[in-house]
Amino acid sequence: YLLSASGDFVKLHSVATEETVRLLRGHAGLVTGIELNPQNRLQLYSSSLDGTIKLWDFTDGILIKTFTVGCKLLALYALASFEDSVFVVIPKSGERDSFQLVSVKLTKAAGQEIEAKELSVILDGVDKSPKHTAFGREGEYVASVKELELQVYFFKRKQINRFSLSATSAKGGNNRFTCIACHPKEDCIATGHCDGKIRLWRNFYHNKEYTFSTLHWHHDIVMDLAFSVEGTSLLSGGIESVLVQWHNGSDCKKDFLPRLGSAIECISVSSDGTSYCTSHTDNRITIISSNLRFSRSIQGLIKARDVKTGLVVDPRTKALVLNGEPGHLQFYCLQTDKQLYSLDIVQQEYIHQEGLNQLDLVKVAFSAQGKWLATVEEREDDTDLELHLKLWVYDEETQSFKLNTRINMPHEDHITAMCFRDTDEVEDDSVMLVTASKDCLFKAWVIVEDTDPEAQQSLSWSCDFVGSYHNYQATNCCFSEDGSLLAVSFEETVTVWDSFTWDLKCTFCHPPGKIRNICFGRLTCSKYLIGATDHGFLCCWNLLSCALEWSAQLNVLVLQPDPLSEHIAAISCISKDSSLFVFKPNEPRPICIQRNLCKEKIQFAIFVPRDIPETTGSEKHLWLRRSQIFFLTNTQELMTLSTKSPEERLTPSSKQLAVEESLPMTPFSLLLGKHRHQKSQEDVDLGKVVVHSQHNQDSPAVKELLHTPAHVLPSASFLCPIFINSLLISKENKSAEEVADEVEMESKDSEDDSDEERDITEIEQYDQRPMDFWGETTCKLSKSEEKELRKIRKIDYSWISSF
Repeated sequence: YLLSASGDFVKLHSVATEETVRLLRGHAGLVTGIELNPQNRLQLYSSSLDGTIKLWDFTDGILIKTFTVGCKLLALYALASFEDSVFVVIPKSGERDSFQLVSVKLTKAAGQEIEAKELSVILDGVDKSPKHTAFGREGEYVASVKELELQVYFFKRKQINRFSLSATSAKGGNNRFTCIACHPKEDCIATGHCDGKIRLWRNFYHNKEYTFSTLHWHHDIVMDLAFSVEGTSLLSGGIESVLVQWHNGSDCKKDFLPRLGSAIECISVSSDGTSYCTSHTDNRITIISSNLRFSRSIQGLIKARDVKTGLVVDPRTKALVLNGEPGHLQFYCLQTDKQLYSLDIVQQEYIHQEGLNQLDLVKVAFSAQGKWLATVEEREDDTDLELHLKLWVYDEETQSFKLNTRINMPHEDHITAMCFRDTDEVEDDSVMLVTASKDCLFKAWVIVEDTDPEAQQSLSWSCDFVGSYHNYQATNCCFSEDGSLLAVSFEETVTVWDSFTWDLKCTFCHPPGKIRNICFGRLTCSKYLIGATDHGFLCCWNLLSCALEWSAQLNVLVLQPDPLSEHIAAISCISKDSSLFVFKPNEPRPICIQRNLCKEKIQFAIFVPRDIPETTGSEKHLWLRRSQIFFLTNTQELMTLSTKSPEERLTPSSKQLAVEESLPMTPFSLLLGKHRHQKSQEDVDLGKVVVHSQHNQDSPAVKELLHTPAHVLPSASFLCPIFINSLLISKENKSAEEVADEVEMESKDSEDDSDEERDITEIEQYDQRPMDFWGETTCKLSKSEEKELRKIRKIDYSWISSF
């Protein structure tokens, strides 16, 4: 298995299949460190910014214990020589941007949530990055680097040695430390530097007699270092996307594994030494064999240099499409958290060099059926602008897009917006593409047949119409739901055009401020046009009356309509927090307000249709029933809104030790679940009286005993009282035998007492008062008391009348 920290979760990957086997949920903040338990290699420690350290049985997905430290944890280290302690990096209280390495004592108290407040400071003034601190030779010392200083703390002698470097070397190199690694068997420390050099420090027990040797291959910053299990080789990586293996600390003996795709951020070595693992800046994990042969790659959402295309949904695959590798489009599957494929748009080799202007992918749009794809790429120098508009057609044979038409310089300035006419018609005659540009023009492109008999393809794209408005820059464009109207914004004015005759129908304006976003309403709200200005106004215009319907003062950065409903999502940013407002154009009052959605600025949002409509009982989540909304922040974090509460999202494993639901979804488990469902259905059909005992179904103690693996079970003395108490039956519950006897007795008297019971039922229904709805209930007779009452009513009391 391979474990990785991913946001608030810890992912367990299968090295053989690349699949994500399990997702460990439970942290309420970013996971900053993961370490295997040195005393039990089947357990895992994880630290988080939420101030907790959690101990997991990762193979079963069970949360064993939670240790609450109470402050942000920025890095985590666990050593075999310190059985009851772990080391973490925390902020230094009272000082800004100052951090310290401390030891946290993990007590073995009973219970699942334990306070861990016993902290011991080891080093002051450390860097918060986990790559800047390392432990050496079975935990005899710890070394940490920051800026130009290396400090080593020896645990037995309780002594600190500090070593400093000059800012620049004799040849002008930058000596600032970037990472550190310690030899597992010898007293040797390896440090990486900004100028690409690696220093091997020895004899650092003395402040003056220390020595170091230099290894140099990287031309830029060394991102990470790692020793092999036996220490015979050193691994290094940087922005060159090359893994370098140095043998025996020699500058002459080294091997390379090039073309790994992107800069190497982190290097890890398996405990048996047979595999290496590298994580990259594009959110990729590469698994490499010890002989430097590529083995497997785990690719999630690629972290691009800059997302300029926004978020788009591929109508065919329902995949999320956005910038990926330089010059590429990535098709990302939201359900499996995997990249489906990458489409090379620019079709040029990218050169990793700062300050070099290269073609960049800036716009993308799909036709309604997903047959056509339009892309815009640009490169701007000091004086010249290079623009390319490309139209791609989907090829059924290759199951990918093939370039159909390339248009050089479609506009004289930057293209600001692009959209297809959304019609469900399959014929190519109805397909139209509109581009808007800063050159004060918008252009309509349509498909034409090529009459040249020597042409390789029969269809190509050509400009059909060019429009403008008072020489203003065109900033946005969008089609109505039926494709009959086109709205184009020109700075402060919105123009509405007939897309068939190209007549200007009407104009709207809401000064001050330029129009930032526009969109049409859908379904029952198709007669409305929504616009947002950069001066903080959200406007709704009625297309039938050509008048302003309503306006609200809201600084909207993102305006996104749901393609399957009338709802529109507006995202605003106040100071640094982003807030979500969901509304219908015919109702100015929002139906959902989610303030402080995230601390980062949200750049883009998109509604993705669900395969199966969500069943939700909450009215405030009804707008998420058919579509799911996703957000992309300026730090390229992809987020979504869930209809479930945090308690429902957390797996039962994070609440208690027993988990049936955390078992992996295998074909056998699906078959077993189907068999159980069929068996329970047969029992119901046969009319069996099934009496469920509450303590057998819902007791955590019973589940712990029956389902928890033996190696993580608490002591018997701890579980025994809970188990005994769970077997006790409360007075309110009756056993199955009593219920069965009562059913049999009632069936015998049913014929005689049917009229009486009907009268009682009518009286009870008539007697129900409103106070019952406020929590006050009338006292009800038990079954035995009702039987005694019936017997009394059957006795003949007529002899009393003689008195």
